[in-house]
Amino acid sequence: MAVRMFAAIEVGSFELEMGIYEISGKNRIRQVDHVRHVISLGSDTYNDRKISYEMVEELCRVLEDFSRIMKGYRITEYRAYATSAMREAKNSRIVLEQIRVRTGLTVQIISNSEQRLLTYKALAVADDEFDRNIRKGTAILDVGFGSMQISLFDEKLLVSTENLPLGVLRIGELLKNVSSTAEGTRRITGEMVESELSNYQKMYLEERRIKHVIGTGENIMYLFRYEDGGKPLQWVTREQFDRLYERLSGMNPEAVEEQFGVSAEYAPLLLPSAVIYKKFLEMTGAEAIWIPGTRLCDGIAAEYALDKRLIQLKHNFDNDIISASRDMARRYRCQGSHSDLVESYVLQIFDAMKRYHKMGSRERLLLQIAVIIHSCGKFISVRNANECAYNIIMSTEIIGLSHLEREIVANVVRYNIRDFDYNMVRMEAGPELSSGSLPDQSDATILTAKLTAMLRLANSMDRSHGQKLKDCRITVKDKILTVSTEYSGDITLEAVSFEQKAAFFEEIFGIRPVLKQKRPVLQIRPIT
Repeated sequence: MAVRMFAAIEVGSFELEMGIYEISGKNRIRQVDHVRHVISLGSDTYNDRKISYEMVEELCRVLEDFSRIMKGYRITEYRAYATSAMREAKNSRIVLEQIRVRTGLTVQIISNSEQRLLTYKALAVADDEFDRNIRKGTAILDVGFGSMQISLFDEKLLVSTENLPLGVLRIGELLKNVSSTAEGTRRITGEMVESELSNYQKMYLEERRIKHVIGTGENIMYLFRYEDGGKPLQWVTREQFDRLYERLSGMNPEAVEEQFGVSAEYAPLLLPSAVIYKKFLEMTGAEAIWIPGTRLCDGIAAEYALDKRLIQLKHNFDNDIISASRDMARRYRCQGSHSDLVESYVLQIFDAMKRYHKMGSRERLLLQIAVIIHSCGKFISVRNANECAYNIIMSTEIIGLSHLEREIVANVVRYNIRDFDYNMVRMEAGPELSSGSLPDQSDATILTAKLTAMLRLANSMDRSHGQKLKDCRITVKDKILTVSTEYSGDITLEAVSFEQKAAFFEEIFGIRPVLKQKRPVLQIRPIT
């Protein structure tokens, strides 16, 4: 197999990074060059909610250099992603256009949940080690510049993920005007971290045992990159971490620069990062940290290689997305036999209709997520469940989904039990460009209508919650979708509800749903 060259670019909160990769057969992704430039976009965004003209000038100048390096490697394929600093800036669309015009590079803003999934993909390139480390009680801790992400894995599946506003640059900006010693900085930072983590602990950790932590991102890499005789340390025991923490706590910024080989801009950020890890280890009792040394650029390269079918991984990330959705369903008490059955029905309808709806696996995944959490609004209000569900979904991060995809799911659930309004579907996506196939709002509205029609029909098939049609067969022929059941009892409620939902389904697809009950033939024994 020929070697393919690829460039991955991250426009982060504190630095710009570019990785140059060789991608070849046998799941081989090799980084051949790495370039980084410190630029504190987050300082502008977190303080003023805008990126300044001066910062845009520097940003474009560095990206022009990246573009020249790519040409030197004769690279034509690249992906450039921006994270929280650009995501939260009010003038991000203008900045992205300036980058495109001046450098020729197209930068996409990705949602936080997409960013975290990229991190997991980078880890999963090391298939065996990743799977081995997520078997029992594992937390992936990504302490970034703008925020930190805690993701819990068990039995090789993601069980929950949460983003907390504890990025080291954000903490640094809050402490900038506080005159304090290193000890004072450690104490104040510790109080901030404990406040956020205590709420997280109550929600997610009271009945969960964390055996070890996987540390990702630049901060943990810099803390331990010289600890193994001048080489990076990959496994850090609790005792090793505590010794480094005590050593770091007594250093001034100049000593941090010298000991850890970081710039003057970076040095003040290491202590807040260490405090976050220290508090998390104390809270969970975790025994060790695995530091695989992956960056977001590695995840971008892994995503590209997977999309182009250049590599194959054992780990199924769609299962993680579904697992996180089921965890959300448990939290809002919307799991049960009814939800399981409706999920089965809706996927049968989707698969039977493939020839007519022309949708793919990504749309099927969005539909499955929608049905898993479709009744979450009843946790707040039975009377106004659809609006409550919309707000819950839009306020909850679903790993791997873009902001627009999350809005599609939220609207499918919202319109499941109210009239569909083609002009009023809420699509309030920010500047993110969805990594899926539907970044355009009109297309998103059409997709919402399609998925809503399927969810409504599937929901009607268990209107009594009696699982009467669980043995049904679903087929499509001559523009008729036939649901056949041999259930011999009364299905009047399902039949009435099915007929009500059939009109909208036919309006969207041009296919008429029909419910048929096959009654058993009466066997008459001859008189002897």
